[in-house]
Amino acid sequence: MSFWVYILRCADSSYYTGHTDNLEQRIAQHQQGLCGGYTASRIPVELIFSQDCTTREEALAAEQQIKGWSRKKKEAMMRGDWAEVSRLAKGTQQDGAPNHPSTLRQAQGRRSSGRTEE
Repeated sequence: MSFWVYILRCADSSYYTGHTDNLEQRIAQHQQGLCGGYTASRIPVELIFSQDCTTREEALAAEQQIKGWSRKKKEAMMRGDWAEVSRLAKGTQQDGAPNHPSTLRQAQGRRSSGRTEE
């Protein structure tokens, strides 16, 4: 079974990060406003990033890590600009950056067409 961490762009241009074991179904639920919470009042939403993970724990850890990041750091990760992600991590601890290789960085080599962008 695959698990996913994903980022949605909401109608107000904010980002929402989540994880799931059924990406297509979860995105459809967000788009229909069925998830409640943050995205329900910000539809339509658009999937702009997804990455497959081996376990639910890995997907949850990646979600929590991303949620602690600044917008700039999220955008650098979505572009695949790991040098910029690293630079932003060293620049400030304010955005939740760890001082060790991230779960996302480690998973980067394993992913297979898991990334979706406009």
